[in-house]
Amino acid sequence: MKLHDLKPAPGSRRPRKRIGRGPGSGKGKTGGKGMMGQKSRSGPNPYRTFEGGQNRLVQRMPYLRGFKNRWRVEYQVINIEDLEHFADENAVTLEQLIAARAIHKDKPLKILGDGEMTQKLTVQAHKFSTSARHKIEQAGGTIVEVPWERIRLSRSHGYNPAMRNRQAKKS
Repeated sequence: MKLHDLKPAPGSRRPRKRIGRGPGSGKGKTGGKGMMGQKSRSGPNPYRTFEGGQNRLVQRMPYLRGFKNRWRVEYQVINIEDLEHFADENAVTLEQLIAARAIHKDKPLKILGDGEMTQKLTVQAHKFSTSARHKIEQAGGTIVEVPWERIRLSRSHGYNPAMRNRQAKKS
């Protein structure tokens, strides 16, 4: 075998389809675009929700408007009247509330001011309403605001729980 004997494998090379060049080309006359209509004309096709000038479904249904905010912070709430049930040594901490299953550890806590405060308590939470803050301080208690950091679960943010376990085993 010599260099001039080399040929491409049979069926691997095909001539390109020349569109709109007569009936013998296989794609003559309409060039694969069908008969008439907007999609057969030159230029870009209409956008995905276009309905031929009729008011589109997305605009007709108001409940589909707006967007869902990915970064919305959803707080768990506890009123100050319920805090006294969890009081231990004149303090209410996040750990106590999690242990009592009053709150979940993955969401931040906000204390609301519904009810009355009778005990002098040190209250720990991520956020306090103005009325709750006022009532706790009026009863002689103290407020401890704990910063809350969102747990990032997606890979794009560099956090993958499965990878964390692997790295812990290596070291």
